[in-house]
Amino acid sequence: MSRLISPSILSADFNNLGKDIRMINESEADWIHFDVMDGVFVPNISFGLPVIQHVKKVATKPLDVHLMIVNPDPFIKPFRESGADILTVHYEVCKHLHRTVGAIHEEGMRAGVCLNPHTPVHLLEDIINDVDMVLLMSVNPGFGGQKFIQNTLQKIVRLKRLIEEKGANVLIEIDGGVNLETGKLLFDAGADVLVAGSFIFGATDPMLTIHQLKNV
Repeated sequence: MSRLISPSILSADFNNLGKDIRMINESEADWIHFDVMDGVFVPNISFGLPVIQHVKKVATKPLDVHLMIVNPDPFIKPFRESGADILTVHYEVCKHLHRTVGAIHEEGMRAGVCLNPHTPVHLLEDIINDVDMVLLMSVNPGFGGQKFIQNTLQKIVRLKRLIEEKGANVLIEIDGGVNLETGKLLFDAGADVLVAGSFIFGATDPMLTIHQLKNV
């Protein structure tokens, strides 16, 4: 099992974004997480391609881009051109998920599929061998700082079982309500990657917090 940390810049200081990215570069974090929201699929609008382009210029860690948008297909190539290394789309919006995953791979990125809290993991049975990562939302997507949904722990166990049954090579990423307490529970349940935003960027010492989260 991996123990990767992907700080979400949704909670970074956008007046000093370069400073926060350099902090991540120097930290034990593994990836940099981007929550791209369209105000349609989720009730919020965040940022898009220009922010990712600028971050790519200073980032030394892979860019982990989570598209919370209703029509991701036309944006696959633009996000790769902007610097995305991992591109995750939502199961709930992709009519032809296998085609979308294939298009992400054709652009040279790793492909992730995200499930909202209400979406059961068994729906991934026929796609699990084609993806590199499954992102489980442990809060309802759209806003940072929400309370962790406890059922996520059982969901990880079910997803891990499916991955093992299918002989798939898939990382499990969790986003929402991550802190030292929930982080330990999530890693113990079988998660590989933890996304954390406000918990890291709201800390007095973000680099220490990343270290602690990686080693819970």
